[in-house]
Amino acid sequence: MLPVLPRRALVSRRASLLGVVLGATLGALPAVAQTVAFGGIKADTSAPVEVTADSLRVDQSTGQATFAGNVLIGQGEMRLSAETVTVTYAAGGQQKIQSLNAKGKVTLVNGPDAAEAAEAVYDVPSGNIVLTGNAIVTQGQSVLAGDRIEVNLTDGTANVAGRVRSVLQPGGN
Repeated sequence: MLPVLPRRALVSRRASLLGVVLGATLGALPAVAQTVAFGGIKADTSAPVEVTADSLRVDQSTGQATFAGNVLIGQGEMRLSAETVTVTYAAGGQQKIQSLNAKGKVTLVNGPDAAEAAEAVYDVPSGNIVLTGNAIVTQGQSVLAGDRIEVNLTDGTANVAGRVRSVLQPGGN
């Protein structure tokens, strides 16, 4: 059984962090891509994926399964929650997951690191997650936000594009 994410705490944390991001004049950067190392957000992309939800609809013809209502996905230490998640299986059967498309209040948590967005697409074989729609990533007290955030769970890097905003904390404090 997967642990339940403290959604209320994450929503409150997001609101306060977003206020810090928007209010920080130091963090405003031009609308260009920025690549940052996020070593703490690495994940075991070979671990099994467990999904819980209020309902499930399977379409054998497309190789897709749509989970709806309080969706929680776990893979190793990583947790992803959303309103709906469509799982697409690799061609040739439903034994291997190709991708997950999460929509609605998407939250990704891995240890102390967290990411939130309106939508996220997780390409399981490559370990890449693309977050869009008011995307925000926090690592400790550091915050990174943008229109689109690509996180590579294999090597722990993130690429942020579109009106990048960041609050970076100096080391040693």
